[in-house]
Amino acid sequence: MASVSYHLISSFSYPRGAASLARRGDSPSIFRRGHYSFKSSSDVNGNKFCRILACAAQTGRRQVEIVHDPEERFNRLADEVDKNTKLSRLTLFSPCKINVFLRITGKREDGFHDLASLFHVISLGDTIKFSLSPSKTKDRLSTNVPGVPVDDRNLIIKALNLYRKKTGTNNFYWIHLDKKVPTGAGLGGGSSNAATALWAANQFSGFLVTEKELQKWSGEIGSDIPFFFSNGAAYCTGRGEVVQDLPHALPTDLPMVLIKPQEACPTAEVYKRLHLGKTSSVDPLTLLEKCVQSGISQDVCINDLEAPAFDVLPSLKKLKQRVLAAGRGQYSAVFMSGSGSTIVGIGSPDPPQFVYDEDEYNDIFISEASFLTRQENQWYAEPTSSTSSFSKEEMSQTGE
Repeated sequence: MASVSYHLISSFSYPRGAASLARRGDSPSIFRRGHYSFKSSSDVNGNKFCRILACAAQTGRRQVEIVHDPEERFNRLADEVDKNTKLSRLTLFSPCKINVFLRITGKREDGFHDLASLFHVISLGDTIKFSLSPSKTKDRLSTNVPGVPVDDRNLIIKALNLYRKKTGTNNFYWIHLDKKVPTGAGLGGGSSNAATALWAANQFSGFLVTEKELQKWSGEIGSDIPFFFSNGAAYCTGRGEVVQDLPHALPTDLPMVLIKPQEACPTAEVYKRLHLGKTSSVDPLTLLEKCVQSGISQDVCINDLEAPAFDVLPSLKKLKQRVLAAGRGQYSAVFMSGSGSTIVGIGSPDPPQFVYDEDEYNDIFISEASFLTRQENQWYAEPTSSTSSFSKEEMSQTGE
């Protein structure tokens, strides 16, 4: 009988240079090192996983296949949770938002600014997977994007801590954040993640509290978070935490394109350079009425943070001007969202040609999007037609 050699592998990394070769597609994605074969593959959803084939050098010995699959981690974890638990796993869509207009109306005694803005959820978003942890001691967060904090600096962890504090529940979670919304973009991606985490914690607890309670609590950890508990379209005032739902949201079939350079606009620095005497004098309620009655137009899409953001990042001003000039007849409005650095073009999902043609925009992020709403007592659902987002560098690597 032939002897069997088992090589137990608990973790692995590609040989030096192998991973980059696999990503670029410059060579077959099978690499050999000693007695092991490393094979990079993807599942039907496009998730990367690695098969490690362990075998002895001599012929006649049998092969042991060990599969490392990110999905398996959550499946194993859920199996460990008490089988009597009604809910052990949950996957939620975490959409971002744009500010159709943003007026800064004054400085507050607490150091913040008063604003008046039309917020609207859009179809670009992250996916967050929650699994109940059997440990009952600590949340564990992982993400697909380097540099995103995974400790209690992350708004997801802050939201879960807040929920436990307010309700006295003791559920802890393993969370994986599949991030598609760029950071430092003025799109509220982190705030949406926090709202989604609060909704998830409440669902795991059997909807212990109301949406209104979640909305009220969420303002304690972020000014933009309460908005996501609206129906998806709202007129927001105060620091942003005073949310008035709009009964008639903007058309969900109205296309748009998001264009974000690699550089971010630090929100604190943008507000530091804001001069209230140089902001718009248009009544924000006038802007709201016009937008609701006549739709989005360039004169409605006023953002008082554009001037200080352009001061922080002059190249962003140039980008907006070029999109405006190149998109005449293509976009009904071009404006910056939030404190930047995303430029939004309303009316077409396609960016102007110059962002493809010029090396200056090699690292730019581009995404099509549309407006999105939700039904009461339901969280946001990802649109059936997947939102397309990419960078020029990714597009060139795939040969598109």
